[in-house]
Amino acid sequence: MSVRDAITGFYAVLDRDDEALAHALVGESRVLQIRIKPRDGLAHADELYRVARMARRVCNAAGAALIVNDRVDVAHAADADGVHLGQTDLPVDEARRLAPDLWIGVSTHNLDQVRAACAAGADYLGFGPVFATSTKQNPDPVQGLDGLRTAVAAAGGRPVVAIGGITAAQIGDVYRTGVHAVCAISAVNDARDPRDMACRLARPVEPT
Repeated sequence: MSVRDAITGFYAVLDRDDEALAHALVGESRVLQIRIKPRDGLAHADELYRVARMARRVCNAAGAALIVNDRVDVAHAADADGVHLGQTDLPVDEARRLAPDLWIGVSTHNLDQVRAACAAGADYLGFGPVFATSTKQNPDPVQGLDGLRTAVAAAGGRPVVAIGGITAAQIGDVYRTGVHAVCAISAVNDARDPRDMACRLARPVEPT
């Protein structure tokens, strides 16, 4: 599977050690990112690796790609397809040197960061927050649909994942910006039926 084939529709993120949730997410997504945030400021590589190995089995069974957040070493050890880097993580060129076979995604929050990630050779981009979100304690400035549309154009064909405050009610407008995929974490993972909620965020069928 190519990165372009994987980064389309709903982009799933597993934020806990929950195999049932992992199965539900890949039921509606071609990609699953593992994003286990540290509890005390330390990078818990053992926990992340354990969850990533579980997710690798789930993704193999579903034919989905696996991406690990932040940690190039864990992504490589868990036989992931890619790693997703934030603005304070390893630079793209260094991550590429350490793991040349991994896809590299980069979180971006403004047009300058989009351009920098593209120039560095990122394979795909996350962009947001598109709308206001309460997920982060100190969120980046809201970019809106116009900002998302500009980011997609600046990405030059690289897949872009929209993230931040996105709900099913807005999904048509979000996809009409040209974005390749949409991500929502707590809204999906904390839903009574995560697979159904993920399905609502998949690319809608436009009327003919």
